[in-house]
Order: sequence, then C-alpha cells, then structure tokens
Amino acid sequence: MPQSDPTSPAHGALGVVALMCLAETLSMTGFAAYPAFLALLRDTWGISNSEAGFIGGAFFAGYMTAVPVLSSLTDRYDARRIHVASCLLAAVSTLGFALFAEGVVSAAGLQALAGAGLGGTYMPGLKALTDRVTGPRQSRFIAFYTSTFGIGTSLSLLLSGWLGRWIPWNWAFGILAAGPLAAALVVFFGLAPLGPARLTGPRPSLLGSFNVLRNRSVLAYVLRYAAHCWELFGLRSWMVAFILFGYGVARSGQPALSATEAAAAINFLGIPVSILGNEAAGRFGRRRYIPVAMAASGTLAWLAGFSAGWPWWVMLLLLAVYFIAIMSDSAALTAGLVATTPPHQRGAAMAVYSFGGFGAGFLAPLVFGLLLDVAGGKSNPLAWGIAFGSLGIGCLIASVAAKLKVGSPQEGLRP
Repeated sequence: MPQSDPTSPAHGALGVVALMCLAETLSMTGFAAYPAFLALLRDTWGISNSEAGFIGGAFFAGYMTAVPVLSSLTDRYDARRIHVASCLLAAVSTLGFALFAEGVVSAAGLQALAGAGLGGTYMPGLKALTDRVTGPRQSRFIAFYTSTFGIGTSLSLLLSGWLGRWIPWNWAFGILAAGPLAAALVVFFGLAPLGPARLTGPRPSLLGSFNVLRNRSVLAYVLRYAAHCWELFGLRSWMVAFILFGYGVARSGQPALSATEAAAAINFLGIPVSILGNEAAGRFGRRRYIPVAMAASGTLAWLAGFSAGWPWWVMLLLLAVYFIAIMSDSAALTAGLVATTPPHQRGAAMAVYSFGGFGAGFLAPLVFGLLLDVAGGKSNPLAWGIAFGSLGIGCLIASVAAKLKVGSPQEGLRP
C-alpha cells in the first residue's frame, strides 16, 4: 500500500477513530469466551475454582508478558503493523483453544497466547490512533476508543452465550476466532501507513521502557490503572459464574435474561460511562475526580458480592451500579497518561501502563478463585461476598493514597 499522509482529508480524524474502534471490537470476539463458559468448563474438566481462576488469569499473564515489547515497538515502527500481526495471533490462539484445550495446562497456555494477541492490539491500536489524530479533541477520541473495549466485551459475551445454546463450546470458540481475522483485514486495508517523517524522534530502548516510571505522573497513572484493572478484570472473569450462582439461590421467579446476556448488558453500560467519566474528569480535574470514583467502586464491591440470594433483579442492579463505578474513571486514566507523556515516549508509557494493569488482571481472577475455595466454595454466599470484596481493595487503597497526596504535587492529573 502506498505511503500517504494519515491527516489528509481522505484519512480524517473521525474516519481513523471509527476504523480503529471497529477493529478493536472485532479483535475481541474471543475475549470473553472463556469467562462465558467458565462454569461449564470447570465442571466438565473437574477442576477447582482456583484452577479455573488460573486459566482466566493466564489470558492477562500473556498480555502482561507481550505488551512491554509490542507496545514499545510502536515507538520504532508504525503501530498498524503490530496491530495486524497481533490480530492474527489472537485468531490462531482462539481457534487453537477450540481444537486443543482439554484441561488446565493446555487451556491456560492457549489463553496466554490469546492475551498476547490482545497485548498487540489494544494499546498499539491506541498508539496508531494517537499517531494519526492530534489536537484538542484527542482526549475525547481516546475515550471513544477505550470505551470500545466494553463493546468488544459485551459482543463477545453475547455471541458466546448465543452460540453456546446451539453448539458445543469448542465450536463456539472456533467461530469466534473469525473476529480477530476480520480486524486484521480492516486495519491492513483501511488504515494508511505512516510516512517515515512521522516515526522520527528519540525513543527509549525496548528494555528501557520502564525508565518512563521516573516520570512521577506516569507512575501515578500506572499504579491507579493497576488498581482499576484488578477490579475490572477480576469482575469480568467471574461475573457470569456469579450471576449463575445468584440465579440458582434467588427466590424471585424466572430471570428475564440469561447469565451471559445479563453480563453483556452490564458490560455495555461501561461504554457511555467511560466517555462521560472522561468528560467529567476534564471539567472537574482528574486529581479530584479519579480518587472519588475509585472510592465508590471499592466500596460497592462488597455490596455487590453479598447480593446473591436477593431477588435476581436486585442482584443485577447492584452489579450494574458497581460496574458503572468501576468504568467511570477508565478513559480518564488513559487520556491522562497520554496527555502527560511526551509523544516520542508514549509507546513505552503505554507498554508499562498496560503491563501494570493487565498484570493485576492476571492475579485478580486467581486470587478471587482462591478466596472462593478457602472461604467455603462455589455454593457459599459468604465466600462469594469475600471474593468480591477482594476486588475493591486496590481502589480503596489508591483513593486513600490520593487523599494523603502521595506522589508529585503536579501529577498531571488535570487535562
């Protein structure tokens, strides 16, 4: 494809944003497939909650391992190339899960490869966008892109649930592998390459990506994002299983939604909330807004976790409110990181940011499963409440730390 200027009218800002949002959504069709089938596969394979949580966490371990290299490479090469190759990896690994997963080791290994694929699409996709779209509306466009993660999650849950009604789980995984392949084609043929002039400037070495943490603004965002992802991905990994449990113990009639449909609807709420949260952070200042949002989500974790056994609609309402609180600072964190980082270091900063966040995402499902086993097992409402409470601890600590003014007085938390 010939080189062209991505800022020309033929490649306008809105077109680039729309294309990258579409690609991100398609690349994630397999993202929530394992959480959607977690309860089924746990019982089919005869594994413990801890082992089931380990498989779910392996996805984020793969992401955490790959993202420092793949995101840092976007400071040297056009992120478009990284994105396309990673979409292909995601497609192959999702198909591999359908064909070869039969227990903890094989399932965890293939989930890790799928996570590595996401590691080369999500933040590199954002880098491809910010390399091509600049100006005063960049923060808003970043919020649009990051909120697309919620669309991808909801779509993945819906497709997994619908397919699971009609065909075996492994056939469902095989069909979902088509999404990342389609995303690779969308970006390869739809996004113009960057010219060499757009790739100049001093860049940190691949092994030196973590040097960006010397910037205390970046460090603040990395730590807060880690707390955010601990909560978010721990919840996403176990939400369907929790809803199934809640439906089983509730005494309030037949639920109107299946567990996957309910989880998808709740995840979909994150899209407008993330965008509006970024707007609110811009209006009130990230320094004040983000700690309040984290305090709210950390507190609501406990309430949502003890809602099993209540009427099913009350349980879903509390889960929805909890998820809204989690997502209210998502785009504000990412937009703040981009705003506070020099352009030639953004790939490295995004790499470290994702490493911290998805590293926490690896541990959270595992810790959740361990607590569920230790506190009484999958049939004990108290055990579910304690496991849920563990999700909110990081955000509560981050909120208190912000109140104590940990970090630089000028953390760059304002837009």
